[in-house]
Amino acid sequence: MSDAALVLFSGGQDSTTCLAWALDRFDRVETVGFDYGQRHRVELDCRDALRAGLGAINLAWKTRLGDDHTVSLAALGEVSNTALTRDVAIAMTDGGLPNTFVPGRNIIFLAFAAALAYRRGAARIVGGMCETDYSGYPDCRDDTIKALQVALNLGMDRRFVLETPLMWIDKAQTWELAAALGGPALVDLIVEKTHTCYLGDRGARHEWGYGCGECPACRLRAEGWRRWRRSPQ
Repeated sequence: MSDAALVLFSGGQDSTTCLAWALDRFDRVETVGFDYGQRHRVELDCRDALRAGLGAINLAWKTRLGDDHTVSLAALGEVSNTALTRDVAIAMTDGGLPNTFVPGRNIIFLAFAAALAYRRGAARIVGGMCETDYSGYPDCRDDTIKALQVALNLGMDRRFVLETPLMWIDKAQTWELAAALGGPALVDLIVEKTHTCYLGDRGARHEWGYGCGECPACRLRAEGWRRWRRSPQ
């Protein structure tokens, strides 16, 4: 066991897996979610049920789970013109990135998380950024996270550690990690209660969870589920 941690907790599959990972390692774990006008804001509404579900899976996790925080970042949505903050079709841009990329999002998230962690006495900040399964977002790269850690430590005169447990694993391995951490109960919780769909669709229930089934986030989650289920358990 180590010190306190703050987890960037959106209510999605990746952040829920990261929260379980942190609860398995640190004495006190708090969570923070960001409301930036995202089309899939329903993800934030999933967090209470997920936190309660994690506590029910493991009594030690329940004891370690601390406060939840929600930070309004409406300005990020206002300055962004993306498929995550506007009602437009998801597509590739001329620059080679999907228009679901919200410029500066993870940089801003981590800066605000560090400010909160400073106040709450948490040295570890945990995020679900990943280079293996991602859409080419530059703020998900390991180099970006390492550079931000240096900048935050210099700018706040702290020794923060930015933890990214999913950085080098794919979506099938993320399902595998959840199963290793919390068994079938955690996998079932992620299927039933998390939200990943970019369009905010919770009408259709698939074997891997709720979503439109067609957006890039749904396809990635579904394919990871199928590969994990085909692998030796």
